[in-house]
Amino acid sequence: MTLTYIYAESTAVVGPLATYSEPHAYDLCVLHGTRLKVPNGWNVIKAEITNEDVGPSDDDLMVIADAVREVAIQTVEKNSVKNAAPLGQQLGRRGHLRSVPN
Repeated sequence: MTLTYIYAESTAVVGPLATYSEPHAYDLCVLHGTRLKVPNGWNVIKAEITNEDVGPSDDDLMVIADAVREVAIQTVEKNSVKNAAPLGQQLGRRGHLRSVPN
């Protein structure tokens, strides 16, 4: 579970585990999420967590796969442009050392 606070409204919100990190959000185990106590005068909003909503959907997985493919293609294109040298001037590279043709 993820716990967030809305200080202006004196409200604590407990819901499903967040998919991204926020500075004022706290991840809780089920035990601590159910035992949560708030200051007097505060409200608690608890979103129901069902087993049906566990894990990413097929659409979520496809978006992640597409993003990974796009980054991989851009990296390959950058490296191929960077490493391209005119014919006859290709030097073998090994770390920071270069071999010089005769």
